[in-house]
Amino acid sequence: MSLFHATADVYSRHRPGLPDEVVHLLAGTVHGIRRPALLDLGTGTGQVPAALLPVLPQLARLDLVDTDRDLLHQADLTLRPLLTGRAAAVHPVRAEEFTAPEPGYRADLVTCARAFHWMDRPAVLAMTDRVTASGATLAIMGDGSLWTHPAPWTVALRELIQSYLGTERRAGTTGAYAEPGRRYEDDLAESPFSDVEEHHFPLRRVWTPDKVIGYLRSTSFARPDLFGERHPRFETEARALLEQHAAAKDGLVEDGVFDVLLARRPEGAR
Repeated sequence: MSLFHATADVYSRHRPGLPDEVVHLLAGTVHGIRRPALLDLGTGTGQVPAALLPVLPQLARLDLVDTDRDLLHQADLTLRPLLTGRAAAVHPVRAEEFTAPEPGYRADLVTCARAFHWMDRPAVLAMTDRVTASGATLAIMGDGSLWTHPAPWTVALRELIQSYLGTERRAGTTGAYAEPGRRYEDDLAESPFSDVEEHHFPLRRVWTPDKVIGYLRSTSFARPDLFGERHPRFETEARALLEQHAAAKDGLVEDGVFDVLLARRPEGAR
């Protein structure tokens, strides 16, 4: 079962979207391509294509890859009004198992937001090499999570979660989350996409207790089924903690950075 099974609705409503600067950066990677194709890996509820479709009227094809059918269904509902006749397909497979959906298929932009750490990264990079145009861009991006954010209110919230679930960060019902053993830049350096640009966009989010509670329900580390029958009690304690911090001077503020790696083949390759 997927880590995010049965969380599609809360995922869609409570996960933060992409900053405008990131949307325009991604759109610029296909500037001048007459009918580009977008491949979104680990698409979740389709946040990346939902942000890009309105600013890419020339986009000809969209392919969404995720192992979770519930999330893909939610993505389809979200994106259908934005497609305006453009071709789109969903692929309920692991990213490394994606294959070209038709002869001659070549993606011009491949995006992967907040999901690369869950994947077999060398295999995904090899797959991307097989299905992309020679000048394609691979965008790997993310902004951490409230688990890792160092503000006083997020530290207190993490400690509350740990008091219920143990000190290790949970990754679904069966195990603990393991940090990637190497940097994404090192993975890319050994791949065909070794020409890498780094972009870092400061961001500020102001949360409400309700928004944080909804966000937690969508995560791999604080989903309701991890707590079992103790979940209502946890949410009562979490809400009290969040309301206390929301009333303080700094409130529920998250000051972070949205990181984007734009990776391409070196000039002249392929």
